[in-house]
Amino acid sequence: MPVQSDAPERHARPASFSAMLAVLAMLAGFFLSLSSLPVQAAAPTRLHVLATTFPVYLFTRNLTQGHPHVRVDLLVPAQSGCPHDFAPSPHDLQKLVQAQVLVMNGLGLENFLTAALKKSNANITIIDSSAGIPPLPLPRGMRPASHAGHKHEAVNPHLFAGPRQAAAMVCNIASGLARVDPEGAAAYHAAAETYSARLLAVGRRLASVGAGARRKGIVLQHDALAYLAHDAGLDVVDVIQESEDIQPSAARLMELVRRVRAEQPVLIVSEPQYSDKPALALARETGVPTARLDPVTSGPADAPLSYYESVMSANCQILERYFDQR
Repeated sequence: MPVQSDAPERHARPASFSAMLAVLAMLAGFFLSLSSLPVQAAAPTRLHVLATTFPVYLFTRNLTQGHPHVRVDLLVPAQSGCPHDFAPSPHDLQKLVQAQVLVMNGLGLENFLTAALKKSNANITIIDSSAGIPPLPLPRGMRPASHAGHKHEAVNPHLFAGPRQAAAMVCNIASGLARVDPEGAAAYHAAAETYSARLLAVGRRLASVGAGARRKGIVLQHDALAYLAHDAGLDVVDVIQESEDIQPSAARLMELVRRVRAEQPVLIVSEPQYSDKPALALARETGVPTARLDPVTSGPADAPLSYYESVMSANCQILERYFDQR
């Protein structure tokens, strides 16, 4: 009979140990090969662009998507609206110092920056998105806004509130970016063509509102919406706020009541940036309905790229509800 021995089998441990060493060697070789592979680093920012206002920021972001070397920041906070009384903080001035390109609305809307630019970054490249676009005059009775010793020009600076004008602004911004960054010129122009086509499509829908309406009168709260009314083919009877900074007085409201009763507009419009109390009071006194339209002067800081056309499409839907179609 075979003899049973209690001694351990000496050959088992060396075999297992050798296999383990082989596996460790293979793993070491694998990790060494990984370490020799090139590391894909994030593309550094080569072009720092600063947009002054929310709509200009939206337009610029749409043009710079797909350009990882371009950084786009916003100067005036997204929820602030039109910067009629905006005063740059030290943090805002630091943004100006760091930026290489400043994209502006133009037409005097950024007069608050004149002194700051001279002090902080006189060499910054400025893209005026309003260049060559015919502006509307201020509506009847509207006074130019003033702040910090400056006055806006006697024209309506809120081009962005009309989709057709917004499309032209987009093309101006693309041309400016192409001059600053020639390597990306073709991509900027292609993006502008695609984006402006979407804006013009909304503009055509807006134009059909007035084209099919029997009565076209509208009262606006603020002159920004004049471009929206213009693109819609509507007639602005009056504007509730004669000044950007001051709510209408009781005497002004009584004057508006008389005018609305005489002209019988279809709609009285308020907008998100201002209190709707004057529009509601005017509607109660005259029986003319009121609705809120958004000129996209402000919005969420993380707004999607399609935010502008989405809001303008909603504006179209509201106007279509009130203006009779033939």
